[in-house]
Amino acid sequence: MPDLTAQELSTIRRDLHRIPELALHETRTHDYIMGLLKKWAVPFMEVRGVDAVPTAILVHLAGTNPVRTVGYRTDIDALPVTEETGLDFASTIPGQMHACGHDVHMTVALGVLRHFTLNQPKDNMVFFFQPAEENDYGGKRVFDAGAFSGKWRPDEFYGLHDNPELPAGQIATRMGTLFAGTTEIHLTFTGVSGHAAFPHTANDALVAAAAFVMQVQTVVSRNVDPVRGGVVTIGDLHAGTIGNVIAGSAHLDGTIRAFRQVDIEMMQKRVRAIADGVGATYGVGVDLNLIQGGYMPVENAPEQTADLIQFMQEDATIDFADIAPAMTGEDFGFLLQQFPGTMVWLGVGDPGHPLHSSKMSPNEDALLPGVNGFVRFLTHRMAE
Repeated sequence: MPDLTAQELSTIRRDLHRIPELALHETRTHDYIMGLLKKWAVPFMEVRGVDAVPTAILVHLAGTNPVRTVGYRTDIDALPVTEETGLDFASTIPGQMHACGHDVHMTVALGVLRHFTLNQPKDNMVFFFQPAEENDYGGKRVFDAGAFSGKWRPDEFYGLHDNPELPAGQIATRMGTLFAGTTEIHLTFTGVSGHAAFPHTANDALVAAAAFVMQVQTVVSRNVDPVRGGVVTIGDLHAGTIGNVIAGSAHLDGTIRAFRQVDIEMMQKRVRAIADGVGATYGVGVDLNLIQGGYMPVENAPEQTADLIQFMQEDATIDFADIAPAMTGEDFGFLLQQFPGTMVWLGVGDPGHPLHSSKMSPNEDALLPGVNGFVRFLTHRMAE
């Protein structure tokens, strides 16, 4: 029986694209994947769930002569985005969309898994279908639940993320850090509401929030080595109800991003110091919550990454490129802190529509090269 064809991969991708689900609620997606796994069952395959994270799926393939366990991870959740692609296989769930291409990620993972159910691998393999990548740090949740123990513990881990800016089917990565680590900022200033005509009887939380937004712009520009880079963005601010009422509270949400964990921790301290300083200066209450969870920098391991790059550069069937790091966040970074491995970009050829766009429409010509590239590399890796 042959591997999945380009048409079969397209069908799987479109089926998954129709049923996008948010973090930790990926029940239909879970059931769809389980249906394929049951159909593809072979004696050397074992499938299990994770009680603490019910939509997670782990698949173990026993090798013919194992000396290691090779892991492959894909994320399965979607985003709260209303799809505007006009595709005939568009999302059937209002307000939810695979706007980050996790349908592509799952399809490639399933294609790789299918190959190794038809061609028993030399080494043991663990495939991880991970919920909650976009938020709620699903990889860390599953790790903390003890799921990666015994025969389920990978000696090395691999995964990919689609990239609309790259040509369809191109694989790209780099030595060292590929993606930034991230921290969520959730901040509330609490003052005293009052009439706009009598500001002396109130305490304006909106003014405090505005001061904070301006001051955090110096966190990167005056604290981070410009060669390394970083980002502090406040993307959401809510304060007040009407123009002639002084706001008694203001809530802000934002993100911290950097390529090194030491820089992220420094930036967290600076954001907290500025928030506390604004609170003292303007006499408002400060409630700051900085959430990192499992979103650490995606740091590719030297040995595995050097081998992957050399193999893909020398394989004439693979379109490979070296690439600069990106401020994209990915919770695979947490797993790469626990297990050596590599993450790559897979080009999906839709440069007009970036990740998280309501109109992002990956070119399905990327699916088969993605599957074949990883099948060839993992087969090579297990022969080492």
